Amino acid sequence: MNTIVKLKKLTPNAIIPTYGTAQSAGADLYSGMEQPVTIEPGKTEFIHTGIAIAIPEGLVGLVYARSGMACKKGIAPANKVGVIDADYRGEIMVALHNHSNEIQKIEKYERIAQIVFTPYYAATFNEVDEL
Repeated sequence: MNTIVKLKKLTPNAIIPTYGTAQSAGADLYSGMEQPVTIEPGKTEFIHTGIAIAIPEGLVGLVYARSGMACKKGIAPANKVGVIDADYRGEIMVALHNHSNEIQKIEKYERIAQIVFTPYYAATFNEVDEL
């Protein structure tokens, strides 16, 4: 299934997310930083992507770690899974946490995370005495 997501580059050199293969569920998000960013052990840094998107109503964008970055460098999103709601229009930023014991560097335009678009249900909560 394919859906159209409108995207605006907020910086001229920002990279549009890409899918690794035709069957990839997640599209790679790239650092939009003009300079490398150093993340100290145990610290978190916000990495700008330089893009904003308009997610269609009824979908949510879920931002996950890239397995290679998590396994090789010990870097993953600080909140484990980021949630981008359909009404958010600001820049996509990824809070990356360094779980390793070594200083890690995020290079200019490096792949930093992946975004998956999925439908969701909004719940109406009904308080009851028994479940």
